[in-house]
Amino acid sequence: MSTRRAEYKQSVHEFSESIRDATPESVGDLLAEHYRDDTIFHGPAPIDRLEGRAAIESELWKPLLTAFPDLEKNDYILFGGEFEGEEWVCATGNLVGTFENEWLEVPPTGHATWLRYGEFHRFEDGKIAETRLLIDILDVLRQAGYTLFPSLAPEVVIPGPTTQDGVLLDEQDVAESAKTMDLVEGMLFDGLNSYEEAGLDGMGMAEYWHEDFGWYGPAGIGTTRGIDGFQDFHQGPFLDAFPDREVGYHDARLAEGNYCASTGWPAVVGTHLGDGWLGLPATGNAVDMRVIDVWRREGELLAENWVFIDMIDLLDQIGVDVFERIRNDSQHF
Repeated sequence: MSTRRAEYKQSVHEFSESIRDATPESVGDLLAEHYRDDTIFHGPAPIDRLEGRAAIESELWKPLLTAFPDLEKNDYILFGGEFEGEEWVCATGNLVGTFENEWLEVPPTGHATWLRYGEFHRFEDGKIAETRLLIDILDVLRQAGYTLFPSLAPEVVIPGPTTQDGVLLDEQDVAESAKTMDLVEGMLFDGLNSYEEAGLDGMGMAEYWHEDFGWYGPAGIGTTRGIDGFQDFHQGPFLDAFPDREVGYHDARLAEGNYCASTGWPAVVGTHLGDGWLGLPATGNAVDMRVIDVWRREGELLAENWVFIDMIDLLDQIGVDVFERIRNDSQHF
C-alpha cells in the first residue's frame, strides 16, 4: 500500500472523528481541510448533485448539523484502493444524533436517530475531489414515525462487522485483497447476471455466500440472514419486480484485505414489470439505481453485505413522491 493511500484513509477517518466537534458555523473550516474547492458531490435524493465545497457545506452539512446538533460520525468499515488509475477511500457506518430541528421537511422527534451512510471519496493532490454518499433517508423517516411501505424483512439498526475489524488504516495483504475482489466479481458478473437464463435457483449462491450470511439492506427492504432468507425476502421479490435488471455499472470498485466495495450512479438498471414490491403495482417504467455495496469475505465465501440503494430516487422513478406523502400525512405517529 502506498504512503499516499494511507494518508487518504487517515484523512477520511479524521474527518469522521471531527464531526462530533463541528457546528453549522465551523464545519466549513473542517471541509476546507479535507476537500478541494471544486469537489463534485453525488448524494441521495433530494440532495442529489452538488458542485463545489461551498455547496456541500450549505446544502448537506449545515442542515445536518442544525437538525442534529450533537451529531457524530462513526465509521465501522473504512478502506481504500485504486480503480482505473485513481485513488478512492470507502467508508460506512452511522451518523448518530438527537433529532432537534427539521431536516428535509421531516419534523424533529427529539429522539436519538441513526443515519446509516455509505460513501466513496476520490482523491486528487491530497484532498477529496469527488464524493459519492448515500444516507438511508427512508430509514430516518421510519425512525421519525412514518410507515410508508410494508417492509419485506425486519428493519433494524444495522451492525458493523461481526469481526469488528473493518477500519483498515494499515497495509493489507495484496494477495488477500485480490482474492476478495475475485470472489465479489464472480458473484456480480457471473452469479447475479445469470438470473434470466438460470432462474433464482440456478444462480449458484452457495458458490459465493456463507449459508448464514448477513445481508443488511435499506429501509423498505430490511435485513435478512442466510441464503434462504436473502432469496425469500429480498432477491426473489426484487427480481419479480425487476426481472430484466442488470448489475455491474460501477464508477468505482475496491478491495482491501477481506473487504470489498463498489458504487455506481447507476449500478443497476431494469424495468419495473412485477406487482407487489413494497406493496406497489408495476409501472412498466425503466429505472436506474444509485447503489453502494460493501462486502466482508470470511475464508472462501462472503459473510456480510452492507447495501445502500437510493430508495427515495428509485421510488420517484416508479411514481412515488415520498416527501409529498409526508407533506400530506399529519397523523403518522
